[in-house]
Amino acid sequence: MAARRKADQLIASGEVLVNGAPAVAGQQVTPGIDRVTVGGRPVEPVATSTYLMMNKPVGVLTSVGDDRGRQTVVDRLPPGRPRLFPVGRLDLDSRGLVLLTDDGELAGRLMHPRYHVEKEYRVVVRGRPGEDAVRRLSEGMVVRGERFEPAEVQLLDAADGDTRLTMVLREGRKREVRRLWQALGHPVLDLQRVRIDGLQLGDLAEGDVRPLRSDEVARLKSAAGF
Repeated sequence: MAARRKADQLIASGEVLVNGAPAVAGQQVTPGIDRVTVGGRPVEPVATSTYLMMNKPVGVLTSVGDDRGRQTVVDRLPPGRPRLFPVGRLDLDSRGLVLLTDDGELAGRLMHPRYHVEKEYRVVVRGRPGEDAVRRLSEGMVVRGERFEPAEVQLLDAADGDTRLTMVLREGRKREVRRLWQALGHPVLDLQRVRIDGLQLGDLAEGDVRPLRSDEVARLKSAAGF
């Protein structure tokens, strides 16, 4: 609506309000969430994509619908949102970070192995994995004829015969974490995704949803080669 200098002048004049308060130069706003007015008139946001993150609970499908009537991540979105879809999958028995958007190009790149976008998981496995198991994961494994790329694994602690660890992948194949540990003889007991590249789950409560900040979207686009 105005060149950058003109926009800064409008902000300095006090004519620009964000949610009823005077705007500050460089302030970030979220379209559809924040209300911006100039001289008392609302500013309509330019059509843009929507980016949300959810802390998915166990028992919720990472899907837009289910023919068996089970609850999906889309069912849990606030009303009035545009039509969104989840980026990649997090299986029914897993929990944690799910990205939802209507930006199909970004979603496609984030899911494509070519871009090596990191996904980090907190995992609990049965038993005490030894150095050989960690080495095999770090070198890449073949499971039932399928080749899996190397993964970064860090053992954190062990209690009651189970082990807690972190795992970083750059592929994102279906049930990859569970399949790898099952092949090593350490079934997964709990699986939580906590990061996609620089996007952190943080302290978002289980089941809650929030919009991504502009810097988070920019970081994901950079990771996807935009």
